[in-house]
Amino acid sequence: MALFDRLKDQAKQLQQQVQGGGHGAAGGHGGHGGHGGAAAGGSHGSAHGSSRGGSKAQLVGLLKSQLGSLKSELKSGAYRDASMAMCALVAAADGHVDAAERQQMESMILSNDVLQNFPPDQLRQRFNRHVDQLTRNFPQGKTEAMQEIAKAAKKPTEARAVVQTGIVIAGADGHFSQAEQAVLREACAALGLNPVEFQL
Repeated sequence: MALFDRLKDQAKQLQQQVQGGGHGAAGGHGGHGGHGGAAAGGSHGSAHGSSRGGSKAQLVGLLKSQLGSLKSELKSGAYRDASMAMCALVAAADGHVDAAERQQMESMILSNDVLQNFPPDQLRQRFNRHVDQLTRNFPQGKTEAMQEIAKAAKKPTEARAVVQTGIVIAGADGHFSQAEQAVLREACAALGLNPVEFQL
C-alpha cells in the first residue's frame, strides 16, 4: 500500500502543479474509487496532453532533449542495465521479436546520444540477453527485466531517465502500441514513478 499511496501523492502534486491546485483534492479522492479513480486519472491525463499540445512525437522530442541535458549524470551501471532491460521489454512488448526488429532496436540504442556513454558491446550484450529471455519465456523474462529496472529506483534522476529512454526508443518509429505503453506503465510502478508524469 505504501507504493500506491506514494503514487497517489505524486499524482496529486502533479495535478496541483499543472492546474494550480484546482483538482488536486478530487484527484486524491478519486484514487479510492477503483474505476472512478481510473476514469478521473484518464481525463486528467488527456487534459494535460491537450494543454501541452502534446502529441507523442512532441513528447518523444521533449524527453530526448531532457535526456541529452542529463548525459553527464547518466553514467552508472544501474542506469545502463535498467535501460537495456527497458528497451528489451519495449521490443518484446507484443510477445515476439523478429530479427529485423531486433536489429532496428539495436541500431536505435547504439545511436542514442546518452547511451553512447557506454561501450556498444556492453549495451548489445545486455539488450540481447533480455530479448533472448523474453523470447524464450516471456513471463519469466519480464520478471527478470523488471527486477533489473527496479534497481534504478534509488536515484530519482536515473529512474526517470530509464522510463524516458524507453519512451524515446519506443516512439522512434512514430507509433506507441498499447503493449508498449503497458510495459512502460509497469516500469513506472517498479520505479515508484507516476505514469501521468510521462503522459502514459
